[in-house]
Amino acid sequence: MATTDRQATTLALAHALSAAERGLAVIPLTRTKLPALRSPHHDDPDPAPCHGECGRFGHGVYDASSDPARIRELFSAAPWTTGYGIACGLPPHHLIGIDLDTKSGTDSSAALRELALRHLFTIPETVVVLTPSGGRHLWLTGPPDVVVPNSASRLAPGIDIRGAGGYLVGPGSRTGHGVYGAAPGTAHLAPAPCPPALLRLLLPPPRPAHAATHPSLGDRGQGLVQFVLAAHEGQRNTRLFWAACRAYENGIGRALIAPLIAAALNTGLTEREARATIASAARMTGHRP
Repeated sequence: MATTDRQATTLALAHALSAAERGLAVIPLTRTKLPALRSPHHDDPDPAPCHGECGRFGHGVYDASSDPARIRELFSAAPWTTGYGIACGLPPHHLIGIDLDTKSGTDSSAALRELALRHLFTIPETVVVLTPSGGRHLWLTGPPDVVVPNSASRLAPGIDIRGAGGYLVGPGSRTGHGVYGAAPGTAHLAPAPCPPALLRLLLPPPRPAHAATHPSLGDRGQGLVQFVLAAHEGQRNTRLFWAACRAYENGIGRALIAPLIAAALNTGLTEREARATIASAARMTGHRP
């Protein structure tokens, strides 16, 4: 490993341990911002759902911990690590990340201000992390009994939400495009509570009355199908990809292919588009399409 890579790994570990001191659960990331440890079940022909119960590393955000000893073990198992992710939705902070992107060519900050004016809320002073591409991550906290899902551009173009099951790239992480860093004057702040009016916008829309049910899938599978069915134009592929990833991670990917395709067709995607998206999710999670 090159000296610069060793330095990046050492710095990433130091930043991750510092985040853990604040009660934040972390996982090691690669330069591509993906979890650094591969799933131990990627070669299993029919893996059972596992969120780390097997005792091995490689379960993404389910590996996340604020325990210094476990964090050191995680980083030791992935010496190619150059960054760390902070798991959202976990106690004590129940972190919610507002990702204001710039790559779409839209002014996501202006879109958030417009939402704030329209729905009568104010973005509180909180931790802000600057991304190498010029975007910003706002850290907020949610109530312990509310599950905020991940979403991409559902609120407005360029605004992504990191909630339960998601993670934020931590400040000090080095990626292929640069280094993430706390905005001046915000590093010492605690994540501020999410304004109630904004929190309501972050919650998933009610289930469509016409949505088909698949009782044989269980609650987890049915929830993923409903998540796809609730997609609006502009987020259909993103929701399908996210749901398929979660299905494969939970060991029900193959069983959910047909219901997910049916749900995608209901939202307006073609079968070819749906199958391609699900196949990408399979590859991303280390499974055979």
